Amino acid sequence: MTSRSLFFSFLFLIPFCVCLNQEGRYLQQLKLGFDDPDGFFSDWVETVSGDGAGDTPCNWTGVRCSKQGTGFVEAVDLSNANIAGEFPAVICRLTGLKFISLYNNSVNGTLSGELSGCRSLVFLDLGQNFLTGELPARLSELPELKYLDLTGNNFSGDIPASFGKFQKLEVISLVDNLIGGNIPAEIGNISTLKQLNLSYNPFSPGRIPPELGNLSNLEVLWLTECNLIGPIPDSLSRLSKLVDLDLSINKLTGPVPTSITELTNIVQVELYNNSLTGELPKLGWSKMTALRLIDISMNMLTGTVPFELCSLQLESLHLYENEFEGTFPEIISNSSNLYELRLFGNRFSGRLPENLGRKAPLTWVDVSNNLFSGEIPASLCNNGRLEELLMIHNSFSGEVPASLSTCWSLKRIRLGYNKFSGEVPVGFWGLPEVSLLELAENSFSGVIGKTIARAGNLSTLNVANNMFSGELPDEIGLVGGLVEFSGGNNRFSGSLPGSIVNLEQLTKLDLHNNGFSGGIPSGIDSLKKLNELNLANNKFSGNIPDKIGELSVLNYLDLSGNQFSGKIPVGLQNLRLNQLNLSSNSFTGDIPPVYAKKIYINSFLGNPGLCGDIEGLCDGENVTKNVGYVWLLRSIFVLTGVILIVGVGWFYFRCKNVENSKECIDKSKWTLMSFHKLSFSEYEIMGALDEDNVIGSGASGKVYKVVLGNGETVAVKKLWGGSKKGESEDLENGSGSGSVLDNGFEAEVETLGRIRHKSIVRLWCCCSTKMCKLLVYEYMPNGSLGDLLHSGKSGLLDWPIRYKIAVDAAEGLAYLHHDCVPAIVHRDVKSNNILLDGDFGARVADFGVAKVVDGKEKGGKSMSVIAGSCGYIAPEYAYTLRVNEKSDIYSFGVVILELVTGKRPVAPEYGEKDLVKWVCATLDQKGLDAVLDPKLDSCFKEEICKVLNVGLLCTSPLPINRPSMRKVVKLLQEIGSVNPMKFASKDGKLTPYYYDDGSDHGSVA
Repeated sequence: MTSRSLFFSFLFLIPFCVCLNQEGRYLQQLKLGFDDPDGFFSDWVETVSGDGAGDTPCNWTGVRCSKQGTGFVEAVDLSNANIAGEFPAVICRLTGLKFISLYNNSVNGTLSGELSGCRSLVFLDLGQNFLTGELPARLSELPELKYLDLTGNNFSGDIPASFGKFQKLEVISLVDNLIGGNIPAEIGNISTLKQLNLSYNPFSPGRIPPELGNLSNLEVLWLTECNLIGPIPDSLSRLSKLVDLDLSINKLTGPVPTSITELTNIVQVELYNNSLTGELPKLGWSKMTALRLIDISMNMLTGTVPFELCSLQLESLHLYENEFEGTFPEIISNSSNLYELRLFGNRFSGRLPENLGRKAPLTWVDVSNNLFSGEIPASLCNNGRLEELLMIHNSFSGEVPASLSTCWSLKRIRLGYNKFSGEVPVGFWGLPEVSLLELAENSFSGVIGKTIARAGNLSTLNVANNMFSGELPDEIGLVGGLVEFSGGNNRFSGSLPGSIVNLEQLTKLDLHNNGFSGGIPSGIDSLKKLNELNLANNKFSGNIPDKIGELSVLNYLDLSGNQFSGKIPVGLQNLRLNQLNLSSNSFTGDIPPVYAKKIYINSFLGNPGLCGDIEGLCDGENVTKNVGYVWLLRSIFVLTGVILIVGVGWFYFRCKNVENSKECIDKSKWTLMSFHKLSFSEYEIMGALDEDNVIGSGASGKVYKVVLGNGETVAVKKLWGGSKKGESEDLENGSGSGSVLDNGFEAEVETLGRIRHKSIVRLWCCCSTKMCKLLVYEYMPNGSLGDLLHSGKSGLLDWPIRYKIAVDAAEGLAYLHHDCVPAIVHRDVKSNNILLDGDFGARVADFGVAKVVDGKEKGGKSMSVIAGSCGYIAPEYAYTLRVNEKSDIYSFGVVILELVTGKRPVAPEYGEKDLVKWVCATLDQKGLDAVLDPKLDSCFKEEICKVLNVGLLCTSPLPINRPSMRKVVKLLQEIGSVNPMKFASKDGKLTPYYYDDGSDHGSVA
């Protein structure tokens, strides 16, 4: 044998090992199945061992081994690791595994039956991922399982009846999935269960299974938004250990059962947003000594509030938006822990409890929209914690208590629409934390105090329709964050303080119907965000400053009824005004050409020095006045005759081509279908459809702005009489619905006629004949997001407004996808189809190509042609022609990218790319700053970055990786909101978490 052969033979005899034990190799397989951008698995590597025994993974991040020293892997915790990939079935080869958490990652795919191989498993948390498919029926075969959390995924199908066979399960959470069917009665067989949370799933309409009353160990029962119907079963009274009951946002009917008072350990009861009727139980509440929080708002409950209920040591009491009446029990003042009282939207009368707040740390009080009278209890802020005091639309009287002028914690005050009087305490004007101060529609008198200089957080000041007098203090210019100031219909006098031009955040200044004099302060052009300026009916004089034309976002200007003189600045032509009124002044000279049109004639009446003809023809251009008058009268006569002849001829020939010419004349041929109570007729609409009122035009027709006789404004879409596209659907960026017109009309009517949501544009009615179809909508004064974002007015959209628009639009789409049965896919989500109201609240609009998706067709509903707009179309839709909710989610992701970047979805600067590809490429090459809209304030950079990530998630090339719209809403809300506290459980104990019910309680406009 050669020496080389001997050498290699010797090597084989050395006990040398570079390997892992078997469990380590299984975990290595798990690691290879995931994308790991943050390097979570960086220490999951093999090491060299020379003793022949395989190395264990016990020191790897997220891995824990048994304490007995056997080296068996006992726990794998990959929570919040930012990993992506399919669920690793190999994990169940770890035979001693008791704990698995993949919480809050991007795990996708389905759960296979192999999971039942984890025979030792006690804890399983797969929440906040992208898992799909049905719940594995064999999960119940896990004999040791106590904790099961599958929250925030996309599981569908029914809850298997086999789940009733769990032997030791204590916690089950299936929140926020796509689970259908009914809640199985078999769940009542899990005798060990302590927490059951099935909230936010689109179950079929069904009753609460009475068998749930058999869960004798149950502590938490959450069935929020589960499509429950029928009464609350009496069997729930047997849940003697129940601490938290949440049946909110369902369609439960009947009364609140007397049996509910048998829940003697209950701490929190939430029954809000149902259809419960009748009176609350009068007796039995005294047994519920542990009750601290109760919310039975947004029902149809009647009668008075039980004395026994108010005698408990409550912390939070929500009764709003019911039909309660009578006086409110005085004994509520004895609740020493009460921090929240919301009673708005009922018919309560009499005085508020006199000692309210004397013993309690009141934080939020909202009694708006009732019949309360008497004075404000002086003790409301005794404990110095009151943040919101909302009392609008009642009959309160008397003065503002002096004690409130030292309530430094106050943030929102709404006392409008009452009968208050007297002077406001001086310190009340300068509360440092107040952002909203509303005193409108009362009989307050006196002056606005100089202490307002201390109101550092004040953004909205509304003192309109009172009897305030005197001059505005110069100190008002120190309130740097003031956004809206409404002081119309008072008795203010003197000149406007020059300091008012320092209010750079001001968007609305309304001081009409006062006694102000002097001129408009110089420097008015520094108010770059001013959107509305109303100084009508005062005694202002002098010239209008030329630089007022530099207020680029001004769209409402009313200076009527003053003593202004001189020429009208030509710079006004630079503004896009929705309303202009300069009447009843002393202006002279020419009217700026843009406004020298008949439509603006009322804007200039009562200015004798202006040229006599609205078209700019001055008297001096004629040889003599008499000759001019004669010529003018003759011209008018001849012109009228010509117009009459042409009009009759046009009318005749138009009607001649109609199947039945009487339709052109006979108003009875119009068919009206209304979806809300109307305060106008179809004839009033038809009479206003002239070219001067056109505010938009697309492939499907024209849109008109119509101001009704009652002062309200509506938008009217008049569809063309025939399709301009034949049978094809629209792919143009700025078009209308883009469908064949009859189908588009029917789709819009069918969709908007049956849905109701604050973030969906409201369709008032439709009118139609054989030759014409009209759709009448609520008017959105700020137009479309696309028009505003990609125009010179984009400066109006700071980041907080853009964020609000994103959340509003997401909520509207989530309603279509999750709350409509069957679901509705919009198919043309884009910034031009998101409309903005006066407060920049967003509404999803234009449902001409919307489709119902019943979920029975795998992969989505097949379309014959593509609908949508360039840059917004999901890649899979373009080549499969199959549409589902994921298509809308992609389009919405593009809208988010528009909001973050300020760029259009398609543009020459991208080359062959679209916005999605440009953002991804630019992030890789140049970083975040190159993507963000430079107009946005850098102080919001962290929040903007998080919203950008949501947009990128929505525009994932793979539909399965896109979150549901419900999850998008949740992600967006988590980024920017600080929400009321509620109780939740993650580990068997009740711990606090935050939630938002989506409402701004008491914020009546």
